Amino acid sequence: MKIHINKEPFALITGASSGIGKATAISLAALGKNLIIVARRQERLDKLKQELENSYAIEVITYALDVSDLKAVETFYQTIAEEKIDILINNAGLSRGKESFEKYDFSDWEEMIDINIKGFLKVAQLCIPFLKDTKGHIVNLSSTAGLEAYEGGNVYGGTKSFVQMISKSLRIDLLGTSIRVTDIAPGAVNTEFSTVRFHGDKTKADTVYQGFTELTAEDIADNIVYCVTRPPHVNIESLVVYPTAQASPRIFHKK
Repeated sequence: MKIHINKEPFALITGASSGIGKATAISLAALGKNLIIVARRQERLDKLKQELENSYAIEVITYALDVSDLKAVETFYQTIAEEKIDILINNAGLSRGKESFEKYDFSDWEEMIDINIKGFLKVAQLCIPFLKDTKGHIVNLSSTAGLEAYEGGNVYGGTKSFVQMISKSLRIDLLGTSIRVTDIAPGAVNTEFSTVRFHGDKTKADTVYQGFTELTAEDIADNIVYCVTRPPHVNIESLVVYPTAQASPRIFHKK
């Protein structure tokens, strides 16, 4: 029989091995929250689990998962069927490339659609029965790229507009269940995201953040924690979070 360190429900965080997902895991752990952290890189999850359990009186469950593998997502939920989940941080996502439409590698589009749309949907849909039991909270991570088109943002921006619309639709479909739904749209955040976007070219990725003070993963985690710690009758539908030097996906003040 499994013995939990505490009997509180878990927060499930996808894309938890780095960036916003990892920062959110650390912030919630500091509040005493049990965690289920998933990502593709098991070794990073194991290291994070050890760090968090050594620092806080919580339980951390890890699971290596590529959310674009929809069968694997189903298997994951079967594996944790006995657990209670009251928060979903639907964070896994990526961008690939920043080319003009006619020059884009179609496989990059497919990867973004598979993760940012199909995986996002599957993770949310299968979590809803857990959240109904706990009157829980879904936090979807979109992007300011979904609010306004910009050069090279085509399909990535489209996937994030999709996340924003689904978040609004979920609010309607889940009304009466006591499940809260929040969409958080970050602006320029300096994480591994840009390195992934430029296929590992860190020099190119770093130029994105030159000349201004960008957001950090911890800044977004702070906003996520704020949303999920509001009283049960308060639902923050959406938050747009820019660095002070950014006014839109296209407009920056750089020194």
